[in-house]
Amino acid sequence: MRGADVLARALAAAGTRHVFALSGNHVMPVFDAALDARLSLIHVRHEAAAVHMADAWGRLTGQVGVALVTGGPGHANAVSALYTALAGESPLLLISGHAPLNELGKGAFQEMAQADVAAPLAKASWTAQSAEGLGADIVRAFRTAASGRPGPVHLSIPNDVLDARVDAPIPSRESFVKESHAIDKPMAAVFLQALGAAARPLVIAGPALSNARGRAALRGLEEASGIPALVMESPRGVSDPSLGRLAGVLAKADAVLLLGKRRDFTLKFGRAFAEGCKVLDINGDVDAMASAERLAALADKTGSGSWLEEVHGALRFRPEAWKTLESAGSALHAVEVCGAAQKLLDSPDAVLICDGGEFGQWAQACLSAPHRVINGPAGSIGAALPFAAAAKLAFPRSTVLAALGDGTFGFHMSEIETAVRCKLPYIALVGNDACWNAEYQIQLRAYGKDRAHGLDLLPVKYGAVAAAMGASGADVSSLSDLEKSLEKAKSSGLPAVVNVAIERAAAPTY
Repeated sequence: MRGADVLARALAAAGTRHVFALSGNHVMPVFDAALDARLSLIHVRHEAAAVHMADAWGRLTGQVGVALVTGGPGHANAVSALYTALAGESPLLLISGHAPLNELGKGAFQEMAQADVAAPLAKASWTAQSAEGLGADIVRAFRTAASGRPGPVHLSIPNDVLDARVDAPIPSRESFVKESHAIDKPMAAVFLQALGAAARPLVIAGPALSNARGRAALRGLEEASGIPALVMESPRGVSDPSLGRLAGVLAKADAVLLLGKRRDFTLKFGRAFAEGCKVLDINGDVDAMASAERLAALADKTGSGSWLEEVHGALRFRPEAWKTLESAGSALHAVEVCGAAQKLLDSPDAVLICDGGEFGQWAQACLSAPHRVINGPAGSIGAALPFAAAAKLAFPRSTVLAALGDGTFGFHMSEIETAVRCKLPYIALVGNDACWNAEYQIQLRAYGKDRAHGLDLLPVKYGAVAAAMGASGADVSSLSDLEKSLEKAKSSGLPAVVNVAIERAAAPTY
């Protein structure tokens, strides 16, 4: 066997179904080995897209997503996407090809200190040293990515390691089982006692519990204890548009348990809580999911029903005026667009993808689905199309709707071709205000209308662009045309882009 065969078979033994990849000189032995290992290669158009796809796979399924790219510039392109995955606490493995070990320091082709480049953006980052050790490398990578607080791991593999002939064992499936790192029972009891003694307690979870299983675990904890439990995953923090009047709730709480949620900028470094609020932390490299389940198993129903309902009401709050919002001209308001789109998501296992930007914030406020992936605490934009492709792989029979702005669409527009080629029929809903609107709104607030400049985009017909790549595409500006186009997109059996002209509205506030 070659090292590449050890790698491919180890990935298969770990349960990997899809490898999100972009080819290049250093990794072609892995493309060959994937055939015998029966690994599906989803071949993308940009290395960052491969990492974003692995990221979404990890968040939605809880399984380690795998991205494969070549060395040097391919690795550099991929690394930028690791930051989004790290902030989103997504379990993934980025495998990068690498210059040969026996040529390092001699000016090898695309030589780079790749592990050092990726290290600040990963839970662990290293370079494989032998073909014999590749199986152990993959086990270490998977266990590190999935255990404790999930996150990305990087492994560079020199191509002489991939080409080397070895007689090495393939790891067993059991060797990939993650470590739990849940809080122990005595500590769980201490936390529950402190919350039970409070009048207005809260449990706030971090991004690792933002998927369907995590939210179910929090509902279980809430039902067992009577204590409100919620997830914070937005870079908007206490102004997260999907959490209504969260700021008011945080200001009233007298005891808060942070369950894998850092006391970071999204909580104003703790200043979001009232003075005197008792803040408890379950943080570090802790398995938040297992900890939530342990807390639920030990809880007695001590919480106040009236406080629980008050919190739920605050989180559900949306202004009554939104129900009658209508466009003032030839472009639609984001609320109207979301009202039409919600009909597609009212189905079992539907998946909502929301990118950043102002239209993304309206979508997060107005749209709901059983499964959701947003850009996360990193505050990045551009991942929506790769996220949607991975979501369709994870839930092939479900409706997958990605809501993104026109600026965002430009980041990975070419991945529409990937979706067509790989037969991944998701729907991309593009809110097109011909502007980098989030930054435009900053200019309006900070400098005034007369100094708002440099952020206009062309009103490109992105539906026509998608159609040119073989997708279903529509460009609309009226509500009736939008509704018809969304239905057509759903029934087309193709990846679809519905590009709708919208007003330049600021993100929602309450």
